[in-house]
Formats: sequence, structure tokens, C-alpha cells
Amino acid sequence: MIKLSEHFTYKKLLRFTMPSIIMMIFTSVYGVVDGYFVSNFAGKTPFAAVNFIYPFIMVLGAFGFMLGTGGCALIAKTLGEGDTKKANKLFSMLVYITVIGGVVIGLAGILLLRPVASLLGAEGELLENCVSYGRIILFVLPAFMLQIEFQSFFSLAEKPSMGLWMTVAAGATNMALDALFVHPKLLNLGLSGAAYATAVSQLVGGIVPLIYFICKNPTVLRVGKPYFHFTSFLSICTNGFSELLGNISMSLVGMLYNYQLYKFAGEDGVSAYGVLMYVNFVFLSAFIGYSVGVAPVIGFHFGADNKKELRSILKKSLVIISASSVAMLIAGEVLAYPLSLIFVGYDQTLLDLTLEGFRIFSFSFLFAGLAIFGSAFFTALNDGLTSALMSFLRTLVFQVAAVLLLPLVFGTDGIWWSVVVAELAAASLSVVFIAVKKKKYKY
Repeated sequence: MIKLSEHFTYKKLLRFTMPSIIMMIFTSVYGVVDGYFVSNFAGKTPFAAVNFIYPFIMVLGAFGFMLGTGGCALIAKTLGEGDTKKANKLFSMLVYITVIGGVVIGLAGILLLRPVASLLGAEGELLENCVSYGRIILFVLPAFMLQIEFQSFFSLAEKPSMGLWMTVAAGATNMALDALFVHPKLLNLGLSGAAYATAVSQLVGGIVPLIYFICKNPTVLRVGKPYFHFTSFLSICTNGFSELLGNISMSLVGMLYNYQLYKFAGEDGVSAYGVLMYVNFVFLSAFIGYSVGVAPVIGFHFGADNKKELRSILKKSLVIISASSVAMLIAGEVLAYPLSLIFVGYDQTLLDLTLEGFRIFSFSFLFAGLAIFGSAFFTALNDGLTSALMSFLRTLVFQVAAVLLLPLVFGTDGIWWSVVVAELAAASLSVVFIAVKKKKYKY
């Protein structure tokens, strides 16, 4: 077992982060399977509905990202300082807050589903599909938020492989139930079946780890008695605000993309964007998984004031991210046609639109990894303000400006190019902040 206090070579860094990478990729893949079954067996309109309302669901679930990343950074720093008892209290506090907050946010989301979908332009069958799918998913929002958090905490507990197996179990559950609930030769529940499959998988991914951490376990983390410390909670929220802001901004931008595509290309445009988002989730999940996996290491050595190791981890991470970015661009171009065919091969017009967008969209993978890691790096250093600014500019300012302006010149192609332009701007910003803020990790 690799300890957080060790020196990390390239091999050791990849070994430690690989379970988180695979975990995030697997999480995205079972979302893709969900989309595959809906698109091919429920129909084009239900598929468009999932992609139409899912950004709103992710806005609500983003609070789990805030508590998970902000809490992980503070707890890792506390462990680095040698205060295990306090770290365990903070962990318990986060779990209780997540469960209570998830219930409140989920109920509010259910009430807001219809007016939000209507405001975004959904009507008729599309609107009803959005509401029926969203209500089922939001009912288990507390479990989804816990699942997001525990993906970070298993690495912090020096048990990243266990986190991976928990995610595999949740993903396998979703895939199996998708086939059972949605396939026309089985239960044939359509869009509702896909929603039930996702909900059950989130219960597995959130509740099973909760039971593990409540019971006696070999890690330093265990859910104990209810505890609340306002200053620590405020610090967690402040530090994790970048992830909250980033996820909310990304979801709002997703709604804006759907709005623009609905205007320029109709329902087919929304469906094509859905395919690209599924692929985007899988590709970017590798970067997110690496960032989640390495964050406890960065936070621990920051707390221990080991700046030599921080410099080493940063250098190695930039090399790994850069090499992966080039590989993903190549993979995106090569896989554009077969992946588009899998999702929308039943409709030639939709297939052509999706393929055209895919060829352009793939260039965003060349820059996204650096932007994702840059924000996570400063969160791990407990510099929430810098991380929040980077996330805000990347996911909201750059994206919104690009998606509003470029289509005026390039039409539908401008929407695809806007992602590339925004990620390039965000990657450039990350380089600037890493250079300017070098005192954080250098003597």
C-alpha cells in the first residue's frame, strides 16, 4: 500500500492515481450505456430529454463536489499536520451535512423541474419526458452526492482500489438494470426504466461506502458522532467553491448549448450534443480521476510543508497530463465515426450532424486536461480563491462568450468550435496561474 507521505516517482504516482482514473472513467461509461439504451430503444425524443434536463440535475448534485473536494483538501492537510482525531471529526461532519443537505436540495429540485424545463424551451412530449426522468433521479440525490464525495475520500483513506470496486459495483448495477428495464424484449419501461436503473446504481455507489465508513474499518476515516464546527465548514465550502462553481457553470453552459443547438438545429442538435457530451464525460473523466487521485498527495505534502515533493509532483503531473492530452485528441478523431454510429446510426441526418461536431469537438481534449488539473492543484493547496477564479473563467466566462459569439459567424459549427476555443483559453490561464503562484510550492 502506498502511503501519502512517500516520495512519488512516475510509476508510484500512476499506481496511486490509477484506481481513481479508472473509477471516474467507469462512472462515465455506465452513463454512456444509459444513453445508448435510451437512444436506441426508447427513441430520439427521450434521448433529447435526458440531455436537456441532465445539466439541471448536475447543478443540484454539484454541492457534493464542493463538499468532497473542499473537505478532502482540508482533511488531507490536517492529516499532514498529524491531527488524525480532528481529521476524523471533519469527515463525520461532512457526511452528516451531505445527507441532510441532499434531502433538502433534492426536494427543491423536484418542485423546480417543470418550470426550469419550460424556461429552457422544452414543451409537449419533450417536457413531460424531462420531468418524469428528473423526478426519479432527484429522489436519490443524497446518495448521488455521497457517491461523489466518497470517490475522493477513498484515496484520502489510502484505499483507492476499494473506491474503484465500489464504483464498478454501481456501474455494473446500472448496466444490468438498463438492459432489464429498457430493452423492448424484457421489461420495456422506456425512459423511466433508464431513470430507475441510474437511481438504483447511485444508491449502491453512495450507501454501500457509507456503511463501510460507519462500521469499524482499517482506515483513519470513520463516521462517528454528529459534529459541527462552523469555521471548518466555512473553510471547506470556500475551498471547494471552485468545484461547485465549476460544475454549476458547466451545467448552465450545457443548458445554453442545448438552447443554441435547439435554435440552430432543432431536436437533432440537442441529440448530437448529447452524444458528444457522453464521449466528453469519458475522456475528461481520465483527467478528473487523475486530479482527484493526486489531490490528497498534494494536500498532505502541503500540510507537511514538503515543497520539494510538491514541485516534483507538479512537474510529473504536467508531463502525464500533456502526453494524455495528445493521445486523447488522436483517439477522438479515430473513434468519431464508430462512436457516433453506435448512438445515432438509426438516423442518417442525425449521424452526419453528430460526426461533423465530433471532428471539431475532439480538439478540445488537447487543452482540457491542463485546465482541469490546474484548478484541482490549487484546491489541494487550500487556495480556493485561485481555484474558483480559474473554474469560473473556464466553465462560464470563456464558454458563454464563445457559444454566443461564434455561432453568429460559423452557424452550428461555431457551437462546436466554441468548446475548443474556451478550453484553449482556460489552459493558457492555468499556465499563467501556476507560474505566478509558484511561492505556494517553491521555496
